[in-house]
Amino acid sequence: MSVNKVILIGNVGKDPDVRYLDSGVAVATFSLATTERGYTLANGTQVPERTEWHNIVLWRGLAQTAEKYVRKGDKLFIEGKIKSRSYDDQNGIKRTIVEIFADNMEMLTPRGTGQNQSAAPQPAAQPAAQAAPADAAEDLPF
Repeated sequence: MSVNKVILIGNVGKDPDVRYLDSGVAVATFSLATTERGYTLANGTQVPERTEWHNIVLWRGLAQTAEKYVRKGDKLFIEGKIKSRSYDDQNGIKRTIVEIFADNMEMLTPRGTGQNQSAAPQPAAQPAAQAAPADAAEDLPF
């Protein structure tokens, strides 16, 4: 058995780039930054904060949601899987790119704050899979 699962909480680095395939399927790509806090070792050595950049890919409904509501600086929860691909650049050098294909996205930035004050209200979550049946909440033990 194996598992390919990624969970990220970070800030959007640029507005999503959304394309539509000939079949009408939407694909959105953008970068997401996650930052580890800096700290000081017992001997006084300062370890600076470290930011990691992730390439996020959203398909179909998630891509359309990102197109409408996601903006640079927004905080997002992303859940998905890692995929890598290789290609030869214009100089014939082999390049590898690592992407996160999101299955689920939650927008964590409250509306009415920051640079998105004029944006329309947004849904709290947009899972890629079908939603649970309406009566599923009644079965919860709490």
